Amino acid sequence: MAVAGQMNSAHRRPIPFLRWWIGGILFASTVINYIDRQTLSILAPYLKQDYHWTNVDYANIAIAFRIAYSVGQTVCGRLMDRVGTRRGLTISVTWYSFVSLMTSLANGISSFALFRFLLGAGESANWPGASKAVSEWFPKGERGLAAALYDSGSSVGGAVAPFLILPVYFRWGWRVAFVIPGLLGFLWLIAWRRLYHLPQDHPRISDAERNMILAETLEAQTAGKSSLRWRDLLKLPQTWGTIISKGLTDPVWFFVTDWFPIYLVAKGISLKSGLLAVWVPFLAADLGNFFGGGVSGYLIRRGWSLGAARKALVVFGGIGVLLLIPTIFTVNLYLITVLFGLATFSYASFSTIANVLPTDLYTSDSVASVSGLSGTGAGIGTIIAFELIGHFADARQASASHSFDPIVVAAGLIPFLGMILVLLLVRNTRATDQGLVRRI
Repeated sequence: MAVAGQMNSAHRRPIPFLRWWIGGILFASTVINYIDRQTLSILAPYLKQDYHWTNVDYANIAIAFRIAYSVGQTVCGRLMDRVGTRRGLTISVTWYSFVSLMTSLANGISSFALFRFLLGAGESANWPGASKAVSEWFPKGERGLAAALYDSGSSVGGAVAPFLILPVYFRWGWRVAFVIPGLLGFLWLIAWRRLYHLPQDHPRISDAERNMILAETLEAQTAGKSSLRWRDLLKLPQTWGTIISKGLTDPVWFFVTDWFPIYLVAKGISLKSGLLAVWVPFLAADLGNFFGGGVSGYLIRRGWSLGAARKALVVFGGIGVLLLIPTIFTVNLYLITVLFGLATFSYASFSTIANVLPTDLYTSDSVASVSGLSGTGAGIGTIIAFELIGHFADARQASASHSFDPIVVAAGLIPFLGMILVLLLVRNTRATDQGLVRRI
């Protein structure tokens, strides 16, 4: 196959820096993924009014997505390691794009919950697949920035979604709004099928780039053990550190993405006047992704060990998310916007490291499996968080602008706890000496 790829490349002009084009299409997948899932949260204040949903009702619809998403990440991560990145993400995007189109037929809590469940099952492969693609295409000095690139699609998608979805809603209604991301997904598939192949097989890669990528990735793969079973992976502290890195941080991000419009309304801020506040945290998270990936790569080039460079950003992120807590003392739109922006910048720096840890610690045939396990941990944490958010927000409605205070305090403290646990668990151990995980 590699020989065939080399022969083809002689007849077709190589694409310069092809690995970054691969990173770009992974970024585009995440943007569409988030526009898709954000459609419901953006329209939630209006759908709640139209269908007379309580916060618990909305939480249950969101949880239907999270249940499928949580289980699906582990299942799809293992499947991705078996069928390969190209085929795996093709199946995933086809599935959730079709479901997005079908959501326009929903007519109540049960049907919304069903479509969100099916959407979560399809979207669950995005992060395991992207992590696996990064492990196949990028050397360790660039993996942090590559992970930041595709992960930043979540904040870009979240920032773009209100400007795309709300005008469609106000002009044509909510049903048409759910069709838009589905169509975008099918357009993405055309580009994906044309662009993505393994480096050794790609007809448009230069010999220099192929040799640079394979010199590290093939060496790492041949030095490692064969693919580990789930139970073997779960015996390793590094696996649990990876799971915790997402399990205690992603619920905070999903609070911002799925509940922030409702939170602003509870503060007495209308969505039309608060559109800037909805947008800024996503932009800040986008910048935080590149800060985390870029700074950790810079530290590695300056001679820091891989583990020290990654952990420096974990500490930065864990401390920075504490800035959510002061928002309970104000109803000033601009101050809330600044604090949420700084907190999501910090979260995204932490998140980038969480996404790259599977590629740092494991060989390619286990990367998607570990990424899936960490996604399942994040999903379980988010389900628990959403149940608590719905009940606390409804129970404290009489408190007006303070109804979300305990939720916001917890959102600031839990990633800090996650930071401490990651520092303790992600380290070189006997498993490192045995070749079960890579040395950091």
